[in-house]
Amino acid sequence: MSRIVNWVQAFAVSIGGSGLFFIAFLDSSFLSLPEINDLLVVTMVIQNKDLMAYYALMATLGSTAGCLVLYFVGRKGGKELIRRRFGGERLERAMALSKRYGVLAVAIPAILPPPAPFKIFVLLAGVAHVPILQFVSAIVAARGLRYFGEGWLAVRYGDQALTLIEENSRILSFGLAVVVVVGVMSYVFWISRRRASGLNEI
Repeated sequence: MSRIVNWVQAFAVSIGGSGLFFIAFLDSSFLSLPEINDLLVVTMVIQNKDLMAYYALMATLGSTAGCLVLYFVGRKGGKELIRRRFGGERLERAMALSKRYGVLAVAIPAILPPPAPFKIFVLLAGVAHVPILQFVSAIVAARGLRYFGEGWLAVRYGDQALTLIEENSRILSFGLAVVVVVGVMSYVFWISRRRASGLNEI
């Protein structure tokens, strides 16, 4: 497995941002390459810090595109496909979380590092016919925070960023997850206030 990861990493680095987009797309859709996108973003930013925003953006867009594939698979395949892939008990737990937390059930796993489940929530978003704009916004926000955050660490700490992320990935991801939760709650509160004020004006 390590040889495959090393080959994929070398391939992506050799063709730059487009390679990063391609690997992020595969990892978020058909394949499972744990943490390789994080390593690629950090490695490529260390090699060329001026392109940090570009690399982080390519990883975010590639991951979002891959998630959209799973989203539409979920819409077409339904519960039975997910049940065969992940098992009944795991499916029921994931569905309960999805119903309770909505887009947060997609956004938070999108930030957390492996082995946190992620793809099952993407598929369930399709099954539940979550509005595509809400889905895409959640994925872009979550993955963007993750990859741009890692890019910033690579610019700030250079080679030490890899060690920093490996040793503190859960703490960093938890912090980003809190940011997403606060942001979503603030947005929902703002929308509720606007609707309430609009009703009062009528």
